[in-house]
Amino acid sequence: MKKFVALLAAALFIIPAMNAHADKVLRHVVSFKFKSAATPEEIKKIETEFRGLKMKISAGQAYEWGTNNSPEKMNKGFTHCFIVTFKNEADRAIYLEHPEHKAFVNLLLPSLEEGFVIDFWAQD
Repeated sequence: MKKFVALLAAALFIIPAMNAHADKVLRHVVSFKFKSAATPEEIKKIETEFRGLKMKISAGQAYEWGTNNSPEKMNKGFTHCFIVTFKNEADRAIYLEHPEHKAFVNLLLPSLEEGFVIDFWAQD
């Protein structure tokens, strides 16, 4: 009986910790500021290649992107935002190490002046 109580008590603490993010999604947000020398064709290719990642890397639940249109003028030269949504950190790790993601980064780097990345568990 003592073993059962100990196992039950452990389960009450361990299982919630394991499922701390079970009902949330992990957002991977990347913003780009392109070099002034980056051509519209180079930027368009980067946009197209990002859109193609959803067909090549199944670890992401959703892929979104867009260009800045904020009237607040606080973008500090960052023009593009790309967001990938994951179920968990393991899927994010698969995405980050995937050869297709690495190929995308290699395509991007020659045109990139600066990047900004933030990941977060989405809250209600």
